Order: sequence, then structure tokens, then C-alpha cells
Amino acid sequence: MVIMSFRWSRKKAGWIVGALLLAAGMLVFGGKIVGAVRQTAAQSTVKSEKIAGETEQQRQAFIRSFGWEIEEEPLTVMEVKIPDEFDAVYEEYNTLQKTQGMDLSKLKGKRCKKYQYAVLNYPDRPEYVTCTLLVRDGKIVGGDISCAGEDGFTHGFSLPA
Repeated sequence: MVIMSFRWSRKKAGWIVGALLLAAGMLVFGGKIVGAVRQTAAQSTVKSEKIAGETEQQRQAFIRSFGWEIEEEPLTVMEVKIPDEFDAVYEEYNTLQKTQGMDLSKLKGKRCKKYQYAVLNYPDRPEYVTCTLLVRDGKIVGGDISCAGEDGFTHGFSLPA
């Protein structure tokens, strides 16, 4: 039979509590720092304030810079209005835009042009995938790659990993 005994002093208890608090703090703040680094890395792929999108060549060059092959002509071109107030769906969409370095909240109530192109080379999806660009004052201010339907999706411009 083995008997062990521990003697606790206030000093030892203080050190143990301090070490536990430090470890908990590192977990909380370390996760936030890692998340901020990931978000910054994602944002660095797109600088929306300087993306020219006035001409068809500029828009197609932008899309192709991410590795997408698209039809020469857009499927649709229309004027849309960014809502004055965002509902939950639009907030989620704007969160996607923010991860790309774009922010549609600055454009609430403003009009922009929406260009939608057929994507020809999406992995394992030969049809029905589109690239949408939102253009205001000749600059690309938002957009996504999406597929409607039962197992549809919406994500940023980058190719899926």
C-alpha cells in the first residue's frame, strides 16, 4: 500500500491558480490572434478598392486570376441596389465579402451592376456554377462563386481547397 501526502501552502496554490489562468488566457487570446491572421491572409488576396472592373476585359481578367475558366459573355447584366438595412442573409453574405477584403455595408442603399458568368471548370461540377461580380463606379466591390440547387454553395473567389 502506497500513501502520498501533499502539503499546500498559499504560495503554491497561488502559483497553480496563476498558471491555470495564464493557460486559459493563452487559449482565448491565442485563438483570436490565429483567427485574425487567417482573416488577414484571406483578405490579402483581394484589394477591392483598386480592382478595375469597368471593362469586360478587366472583369474577366479578375475572375481568371483565381484560376476560373468562364464563358466569354456574361449570363446576365443587371443593376441592383444594395439594401439600406441588411437582414440575416445579407449579413452572412457581407461576412463572406469581408473575408475577401470587401465590405458591402459601405454601399448600403447604393446601386451597382451585377455581372454573372458561367464557370466552366469547377471541380466535380460541370454545369450550373456561376461567378457573380458586383461593380460600382468601375470598381469590383463584391462577388462570389455559387451554385444553386439541392447541394448548392456560395463561397469567395478562390478555388476550393
